[in-house]
Amino acid sequence: MRTRRSFPVRSGLGALILSLFLAQAVAAPSPARAHGSTLKVVVTGERQGRVATEITWENDGDAVDGAVAGTVDAASADGTRTLGPWKLVRDPGPDRKVWNTAEALPPGTWKVTVRVGYPALGQADAEVSVPVVDPAASGGPGGSGAPASPDASAGTGGSGGSAAPSAPVPSVAAPGGSPEAGGVSRPSAPSATPPSDGGGEPAGDDSSVWWWTTAGVAVIALAGAAVGLLLRRARARRL
Repeated sequence: MRTRRSFPVRSGLGALILSLFLAQAVAAPSPARAHGSTLKVVVTGERQGRVATEITWENDGDAVDGAVAGTVDAASADGTRTLGPWKLVRDPGPDRKVWNTAEALPPGTWKVTVRVGYPALGQADAEVSVPVVDPAASGGPGGSGAPASPDASAGTGGSGGSAAPSAPVPSVAAPGGSPEAGGVSRPSAPSATPPSDGGGEPAGDDSSVWWWTTAGVAVIALAGAAVGLLLRRARARRL
């Protein structure tokens, strides 16, 4: 019966290759190790009261690809008022190094402290001044700016800055008169003022009717007076 001999050389070579692979895997730098173990935090100022920061890796200055767990605390210059902690959020702009607060600081001078705990440690302290924004200067609601006059807006209207041609306005002719040259005559609107009860003369056809009525009444009165006078004379003659 034949027995197989072991080959210690081959087994030793396999163990050597396996140990080399393990050593290479351990020695290979991970992305976090390549960037370093700390973060560089810089307070760049404020944007409409929101604290703005730049967060990069300390070793190579690259932006943090993943999430960042950081907070911002603020204290007034006299130390009587504190705000925060506020969470840092990535700026929606193209620069991935910028992180801001969603909350805004009131106007004034603030001592700001930024602390980052993930993916590495980092901290920064700075003084941020938030200016007072005048709503009238920004042209917002409630501003005291005077509106532009119609003539000025008409003179500067259009993209070329030249005055736009105005549409012809038809002229309105008075009742009974002739329209102006090139105009369009329109019937006059009825008067909104009702005739007074004191006997003011009606206008137009009503005035003629009123005069004829008055004349008729006067004629009838005169005729009655004449008939009465004749009757009196006739009675006097009979007596």
